Amino acid sequence: MNQQSNPRSRASSSLGLWAVVAVFAGCALLSPVIPGALADLVFIVPLIAFGAVHGTMRYGWRVMVVFAVITLIVSNLMENLSILTGFPFGHYHYTDHLGPKLFLVPLLIGPAYIAVGYLSWVIGTVLIGPVRKGARLFNTVAVPAIASFVMVFWDICMDPGMATVQRNWVWEGAGGFFGVPLTNYLGWFLTVYLFLQIFALFLRHRGDATTDVTPLPASYYYQAIAMYGAVALKYPTRYLADLVGGDSGTVTDAAGHTWWTGDISETAALMSIVTMLFVTILAALQLGQGRPALPRTDRHQEHDPAAVAH
Repeated sequence: MNQQSNPRSRASSSLGLWAVVAVFAGCALLSPVIPGALADLVFIVPLIAFGAVHGTMRYGWRVMVVFAVITLIVSNLMENLSILTGFPFGHYHYTDHLGPKLFLVPLLIGPAYIAVGYLSWVIGTVLIGPVRKGARLFNTVAVPAIASFVMVFWDICMDPGMATVQRNWVWEGAGGFFGVPLTNYLGWFLTVYLFLQIFALFLRHRGDATTDVTPLPASYYYQAIAMYGAVALKYPTRYLADLVGGDSGTVTDAAGHTWWTGDISETAALMSIVTMLFVTILAALQLGQGRPALPRTDRHQEHDPAAVAH
C-alpha cells in the first residue's frame, strides 16, 4: 500500500507537513541573520524531512529510496566528472566551506539535489500530470523536462551568491553571470533531467501498478508548491537585508572580474520572483483549476476495478 490508509495518520502527517512548511518559510525570512554553517543545515534538514514524508505518502518509502539513490548516483557522478574534465558544468572545484566530501563533492550537495529535485518533480506532475505504470509517453518525458527547468530556476538564483560571494565553489574560468558560466546551467539541466528521467522510466516500467493511482487531496500538492515557494523567499529577503543594512561591497572572481555584491543579491531577488515565484503561482493556479487532474486511474483501468485495488 503506497498511501497511508489510516485517515487519522494521514491527517497528522498533513498537519506535520504544513508545520514544516511554516517553519521553513520562517527560516527563509530569517536567513540573513542565520550563521553560514547553521544556515546550510536549516535549509537542508527541513527539505529532506519534508520530501521523505511527503513522497512516502504518495509513492511509498521503497520508491522514495529509489528516487534518492538515483539522484545521489547521477548527481555525484556528473559533479565529479565535471570537476575532472569540465563536462557538463564547466571547470570548477569545491572549497572546504561545505564540509566533508564524497570524492570531490561535499556531502551536502547530494541531499540538496534530492530535496529540491523532489519539489521540482511534484510541480512537474502538477503542471503536466502523473507518471506511473502505464502512463502516457508524453507525461514520462515532459514531467522530467519541465521539472528540470523548475530546478534550474533555483540554481540561477543560488549559484552566483554561493560561488562568487561565499566562495563555496570556484569557477576557474569564471563566467558572464556574476562569475558563473552558461555551461553551469546547461549542465544543471542535463544532470537533473537525467536523474528525473530515469526515475520517470522506473515508475512507468518497473513501478508498482498501484503507485500514484489513488487521488490525494489538493492540499497535499499545495504543500510541495508552498515549500518550493519558501525556497524562493530567501533571495528577496537577502536583498532587502543588504539594502537596509547597506551591506554591499565588491568581490573578484577567478578571472579577475569585479562584481558588486549588492548587484548579485538584487539580481537573485529579481530572478527568484520572475522564475521560482512565478512557477509557484502558476502551479497553484493550475491546481486550483483542477488541471491536470490529480492522480487517477488510467483510461484502460477505468472499467477494471481490480486494476486499482490496493
